[in-house]
Amino acid sequence: MNGIDFSTGLSDGIAWPWPIAVYLFFAGISGGALAVALLLRLFKQQSGNTPLLKAATVVAFVTICLGMLCLVLDLTNPLFFWRILVYYNLNSVMSLGVIVLLIYIPLTALLLALALQEALTANSKLAFMAPWLEWLSAWRLPLEKLSLVLAVAVCAYTGFLISALISFPIINTSLLPALFIVSGLSAGTAMAKMVAVMWFKEPLHSSDLKLLHGAEWPLMAVEAMFLFMLFSGLIFGDASSQAATQAFVQGSWSGLFWFGVVGLGFALPLLANFAFGQRFAHSNKAFYLTGASVVCGMMCLRLFLLYAGQIYSF
Repeated sequence: MNGIDFSTGLSDGIAWPWPIAVYLFFAGISGGALAVALLLRLFKQQSGNTPLLKAATVVAFVTICLGMLCLVLDLTNPLFFWRILVYYNLNSVMSLGVIVLLIYIPLTALLLALALQEALTANSKLAFMAPWLEWLSAWRLPLEKLSLVLAVAVCAYTGFLISALISFPIINTSLLPALFIVSGLSAGTAMAKMVAVMWFKEPLHSSDLKLLHGAEWPLMAVEAMFLFMLFSGLIFGDASSQAATQAFVQGSWSGLFWFGVVGLGFALPLLANFAFGQRFAHSNKAFYLTGASVVCGMMCLRLFLLYAGQIYSF
């Protein structure tokens, strides 16, 4: 790629180590949170800056910045990360992802400024931003629509990025981008909801949260279906694919899958909402417990796919 090896620094036995899993996690949270908030805004034709929108833009911007920090620090020469921004190969998934991120990150910052417009302009030191934000407000709808497309693209890109590793049956599948989109939407929704309630005083039983709560279960069902399809594809695949199914039934990585992905990501939220009684299911404790478990389950999924996918290779 114009003389640059973009895999430099991703070695030490595992080609893609844990910082990449953390990057995949943060990018999925960022894209998922922003996409869900913008979809809800368009669906309900909202015009104001709701607590959920404020929370989603904060989550989206902070997490994508943290994700990029993980990605840069994992390079052998972090100070030369700028070369990725200069040299492109449009046949490379990573280059295409960099282009998407170069547009997505500034757009997320602009949407964050618009969502927090009242608070920013109320500060005398930031009053100079008022006319700029007023001008930007005229372009808000097209900016939000473009950001929605890019948010989904960021979630999908993380799946395309590791599915391009052809020697690894578990992750070399076309299902991975779709799985990452759905899991990103699910975990991003959970994170945005928690931040909205905790920091922006969104009522726990508001109409926005009720609508998102109802959407979480179909998202979890689709995510579970994709995981089942991934496992089925390995079982009915060639010999190397069948051998890779051992990742689900033996060793520490199988424990991460069953206790982290299945237990935290699916079983605990279901138990908290349907098995512990209606009073607990509608309490603050259940709200934060289920939200945190979904987010942790997503992180476990990224770790499992990245590590087990590389360990159980051809």
